[in-house]
Amino acid sequence: MKIGVDIRSLMDKNFSGVSTFTYNLLLNLLELDKENKYFLYYNSLSEVNLPTLPSEVEVIRTSYPNKIFNYIMQKGLNYPKLDKVMGGLDLFWEPHFNFFNLSKDVKNVVTVHDLSFIRYREFFSQRKNSWHKALNIKKILNDADKIMTVSKNTGLDIMELFSIPERKIEVIYSGLESGFFDEISNKEKERVRNKLGLAEKFILSLSTLEPRKNIVSLIEAYNILRRRRPDLRAVKLVIAGSKGWRYQNIINSWHKSEFKDDIIFLGYIEDEDKKALYSLAEVFVFPSFYEGFGFPILEAMAVKTPVICSFNSSLSEVAGSSALLINPFRVKEIAWSISQLIDNNNLKEFYIKRGYDRSLNFSWQKTAKSYLETFNSM
Repeated sequence: MKIGVDIRSLMDKNFSGVSTFTYNLLLNLLELDKENKYFLYYNSLSEVNLPTLPSEVEVIRTSYPNKIFNYIMQKGLNYPKLDKVMGGLDLFWEPHFNFFNLSKDVKNVVTVHDLSFIRYREFFSQRKNSWHKALNIKKILNDADKIMTVSKNTGLDIMELFSIPERKIEVIYSGLESGFFDEISNKEKERVRNKLGLAEKFILSLSTLEPRKNIVSLIEAYNILRRRRPDLRAVKLVIAGSKGWRYQNIINSWHKSEFKDDIIFLGYIEDEDKKALYSLAEVFVFPSFYEGFGFPILEAMAVKTPVICSFNSSLSEVAGSSALLINPFRVKEIAWSISQLIDNNNLKEFYIKRGYDRSLNFSWQKTAKSYLETFNSM
């Protein structure tokens, strides 16, 4: 079987959750599947530094101007058919929503990570909302032969918001890189501590700096904690992640904080530094308003750092009872939860153990096996 894969998400300079998902699942699929032939597709006017891919796969690039390309795809015109561009396909897998056009006899699989742009349009820029509208998500879902989702919550959203029948949807959890379970040496921890200028004790948050991630509430919670607990002045708040849409509101909250000097922004974190960063933290806090999956909470759990996260969307589904769950709209609750894990060693150890055990259930090998079974059954 000839399988085409859209790898346009791998063109991102800094990987997000979708890029991480596509890359890791694709690598594990290629390692597992020795029967089918894979063709990887992207469109760019110039050469792109894609991540390392196995030499046996064929990477196909077109050089259409993106605006014209997307307009043609949006209108559903007969040319170009991506399966024809890729030399003829039996199945096409779209790891994330994008513009594409296929021949009618090609099986079509679409992965849906979340529908936050439908649930919470206010968390996205006008440009992003216009993009999502132009994509015509309803048509993409109706045309798909199979819809893969990364959580039951996302599956329920698809059924509720687009009236898609349950039989068309398959829930397959994302994986976790096996390297997160490797022991981290003290030398490696010190390297990252020195490189990033980390304090001896700190609370960590890692995500794109945008309204949906609720970082403003985390800063407010830290302010409350410090006012109530002068003894915790040595515990810093470290916020890691790239700047996203409307990040300025987060910066404004930081400027207004009387504990501004103890709140540190690290920016984008390289993969080689991520494990040690998680492991050095006293607690990892992820107070997001909505997530399709939530890679960071599993990554923190895998390196034995206790996790606090929101109970909404897919987060309680992924975390189970292995994280201290909070209401992201209640700032005082976030502050209280942090103090509990800092003060109570027994509670902290409880969530460390539960979190680590939970993270062991997620692997890219398992995810790839489930995807391959679905591909072969179509």
